[in-house]
Amino acid sequence: MKRFLAATVLMVASQAAIAQDNPLTDSASWDELRSALIGEQTPLDGAPIFAVEAPFRAHDAATVPIGIIQRDGAPNIEKALVIIDENPAPLAAELSFGEAMAPLVFELRVRVNQYSNVRVIAETDAGMFMNGRYVKASGGCSAPATRAAEEALATMGQMRLRDFDAVPLMSGQRREAQIMIRHPNYSGLQRDQITHLFVSAHFIDQIEVYQGDELLFKLEGGISVSENPVFRFSYRDNGAPAIRVHARDTEGNIFEQILAKDQGA
Repeated sequence: MKRFLAATVLMVASQAAIAQDNPLTDSASWDELRSALIGEQTPLDGAPIFAVEAPFRAHDAATVPIGIIQRDGAPNIEKALVIIDENPAPLAAELSFGEAMAPLVFELRVRVNQYSNVRVIAETDAGMFMNGRYVKASGGCSAPATRAAEEALATMGQMRLRDFDAVPLMSGQRREAQIMIRHPNYSGLQRDQITHLFVSAHFIDQIEVYQGDELLFKLEGGISVSENPVFRFSYRDNGAPAIRVHARDTEGNIFEQILAKDQGA
């Protein structure tokens, strides 16, 4: 765990050093979207509160990692919007975080359809703050699925928890984990590679993650969340032996699984 915390500090420090590589840019799209997404509020500069980690040029536009890292001493992030200005559905995710997630270190993967600002608007008890990155990527929302439809539907809802802690941890200590949920998350913009017809949109629109009965985070998402959604995060262990994941998709399917925590080597 010490290695993880040290790595997080180094990540934030290195990000600060390269922050000018891909800062947010002026965006006519954001000017049009803003009132619909946040009303007439003016977010404060989020750079002193949290860092946003995103590649300047994405390796794969269909699975672009977006990290949100709370800075030392900053107010806790209770909610966050992840917005991709140029996507067909710009609001990628609406997130709520439980107390055990503070200080926040959270990553999700999204689709980016064309060169775009990826912005995070965070709510804290000190107000609303915005930070983000400009990402060069294209075609993420229409990229073909990685699995044939039959295989994707057959494995839909399967989940996996990965713990990154190599030693046993006691209740109250912080852990780092990753959750993966198998789901094609069809965007409605993809074509079947055989028929060349568009595949109907079908995606997970709500995910809740608990340790015991305590909520860690909740996501309400759309077509911009990647295929087979993956979330990596740190949290304060409350002693519960397992993580419970509850997910729902746009076809009304409910997926729920209890995933045992790794108790260490």
